[in-house]
Amino acid sequence: MSPQTPSPISAHSPNGLAAVEQEIARACKESRRDRKSVTLIAVSKTLDASAITPVIEAGQRVFGENRVQEAKAKWPELMAAYPGIALHLIGPLQSNKAKEAVALFDAIHSVDRPSICEALAKEMNSQKRRPELFVQLNTGEEPQKAGVAPGEADAFIAACRDKYGLSISGLMCIPPVDDAPAPHFALTAKIAARNGLKNLSMGMSADFAIAIQFGATHVRVGSAIFGHR
Repeated sequence: MSPQTPSPISAHSPNGLAAVEQEIARACKESRRDRKSVTLIAVSKTLDASAITPVIEAGQRVFGENRVQEAKAKWPELMAAYPGIALHLIGPLQSNKAKEAVALFDAIHSVDRPSICEALAKEMNSQKRRPELFVQLNTGEEPQKAGVAPGEADAFIAACRDKYGLSISGLMCIPPVDDAPAPHFALTAKIAARNGLKNLSMGMSADFAIAIQFGATHVRVGSAIFGHR
């Protein structure tokens, strides 16, 4: 089935959440996939607790943040009030924030260089905590963007496993803004498959339905749920 452009979504929390859920269900049905095969990550960066709470109370339990310090400031209290929250770091990680990131997040989507691998391995061994790890690809090879170039991905994934002892769950990508996303999703899926990785973190508010058609297991949706920041 050829990729289709997602239908318009009303972005008013928590109504935006219901619309996104409906769109995910539609995309899964069209791709003959189980809805349970796709995890919705509600991207709550820059939002305070008052904006996030209605979405939690509407049933959402997986959230994504871009910055360790911002997440540390607002999420411990929210997680104490609402058990069962899973928190994903979807933004860049600095080595000096690895200790806090391992302690707070259930998944880290931005593993992209040896220094991060070293820091994460050290902290995961020290804390006896194992957040799910995704290698971030820079599929467009954009100089301003983080991530591993596609041609270097196989060697980097092997180093994560063999040199640093990290268990890599999957790959993450963010296609260039001006490019059609489908080729980038297809490339990410191809690299994941040849490295035995089952999880694909790809697709945001404008293109998550397309990402699902290319095998996304995690979609990162912010503005379609919370509105434009």
